[in-house]
Amino acid sequence: MNSPSSTDTRPLVRWLISQAKSVCLWIFLSIGIAFLGGLLVVLQARLIADIIHGAFMDRLPREELLPMFTLLAIVIAIRAFLQWAKEVSGFQAGARVREKLRMSILRHLAESGPIGIGGRPAGALASVAIEQVEAVHGFFADYLPQLVIAFLVPITLVAFVFPISWAAGALLLATAPMVPLFMVLIGMGAESISQRNFQALSRMSAHFLDILQGLGTLKLFGRSRAETGSIEKVSEQYRLQTMKVLKVAFLSAAVLEFFSSFAIAMTAIYLGMSFLGYINFGTYGTPLTFADGLFILILAPDFYLPLRDLGSHFHVRAEAVGAAGEIQKVFALPVKKQEGVIPTWQKGHPLNIRFENVHYAFDGGRNAVLCDVDLEIQSGKRLAIVGASGSGKTTIGRLLLTFGQPSDGRILINGVDLSTLDPESWQKHVSWIGQHPVLFHGTIRENIRVGNPDASKEEFEAAATAASVNVFTDRLPHGIDTTIGEHGSGLSRGQAQQVALARAFLKNASLILLDEPTAGLDSETETKIMDAIFRFCKGRTLIFMTHRLGRIHEVDQIVVLANGKVAEQGTFEELIHLRGLLSQFLTSLNEGVLFSEGT
Repeated sequence: MNSPSSTDTRPLVRWLISQAKSVCLWIFLSIGIAFLGGLLVVLQARLIADIIHGAFMDRLPREELLPMFTLLAIVIAIRAFLQWAKEVSGFQAGARVREKLRMSILRHLAESGPIGIGGRPAGALASVAIEQVEAVHGFFADYLPQLVIAFLVPITLVAFVFPISWAAGALLLATAPMVPLFMVLIGMGAESISQRNFQALSRMSAHFLDILQGLGTLKLFGRSRAETGSIEKVSEQYRLQTMKVLKVAFLSAAVLEFFSSFAIAMTAIYLGMSFLGYINFGTYGTPLTFADGLFILILAPDFYLPLRDLGSHFHVRAEAVGAAGEIQKVFALPVKKQEGVIPTWQKGHPLNIRFENVHYAFDGGRNAVLCDVDLEIQSGKRLAIVGASGSGKTTIGRLLLTFGQPSDGRILINGVDLSTLDPESWQKHVSWIGQHPVLFHGTIRENIRVGNPDASKEEFEAAATAASVNVFTDRLPHGIDTTIGEHGSGLSRGQAQQVALARAFLKNASLILLDEPTAGLDSETETKIMDAIFRFCKGRTLIFMTHRLGRIHEVDQIVVLANGKVAEQGTFEELIHLRGLLSQFLTSLNEGVLFSEGT
């Protein structure tokens, strides 16, 4: 589903309303509380009018007025409580929708995977999940309930005015549309302004995160201060967009206040002219008493108040619609669709993998990465996929991880199409170790336990020992419970890779995918890590994607990729005798020419 155009926001509004289904109870509770508050407004206005009339017109003693004062105090207290309850109900509606949307966004991003997300900046995605989801809160907490309240409460109040004066009631009803009319006129451009504001926020978040992540590189090249101007420029754009939104919000509030005050003044003029005797209609032939006139005058501001509140919440609607446009862009990311029965693959069964005419392309089929790939990986065998940068090695790994699915052809797991397997069930049996291990802020122990949080102490120690993690953790101040920063900050590249290996070993998966696991490591560390991998992978299926050919002779089968196609495949001896691409790669390696890293 593509994001709707900013000129037509109706689909976005309908989408926002559809999200309210799960919180209907809280919204209706907020409306019901507001309705009870409206009834109490009538009682409060009646009590105030009777107290003033009794004190100044009828000269009643204090003792007779005391019960009305007591009741008035109770009504005011109850109204305060109801206002608090209404705010709580509205907050609960908004909070639950925000929680649901954030979980849906995270789930959708997980289902899209790295291939679906593509090169979208992490800062922009984080902005959607945090700031822009936060911006829809007011739509459910304030705007939706106020839509009903703005109709229900004024009708209720005017129903108590008509029995006293049909002219005053008609005047209230006639002037009431002025407030929403001008609210709509002012708010017509607010939605597009809010959309541009959120787009500016996404750009700023993405840019700022990129600068933070690359700060070390910028400092080394002397560009850190130069980027200050870039950040200032992006921030200024966001400031200008924010001020435009605030300008519309303040303008709408001022206009609504003006027209509601004008309408109240017209009501007051009618009542005043009636008391002076210039007007003698509208009261069913009976003179208007001071108490009744005061009652109508006190109710008049509360009659327009829900309409004014709706107007003040209209910019909240515009803000939510702008945020919804950005949220929809995330939900438009492609995900794997499940159709029909979803079989599961059970651990312990033989694992045979076959690629049948697999084709994969980015950008809607315009940029092909894999073309008619045919290969077979037998259970328990070691397969090395060799190729230069851009040949499609990493894409094969991501397709096996179900981070995407072939544009054409299919991948079979024991004869079953991988696209029909339950991704979570399948991924439990696959371990992935890339060239840039992702470690999280926390202890080394916590990072390893990500592989299997329920593993026993013995299993944990066996995995850590197999990856030789204890060799360097014994020298750390807190051992394996030493805290590290994001991306393995505080560890060397080799140490971070060993932690990633321990995590994969602890998962105890049947299929191991390695994507340049020794890239950037010295020969001694590379040998240590490869020895640990080959020891662990005995009896398991190993797919090893690499451009480094030092241990290539130890695998069972080699596949050479060139321009997304299988150029050669066979054993090491077969391909050497063939004197094809693999032989050329080895010759280049012996001459000191290494392939460029990455795929």
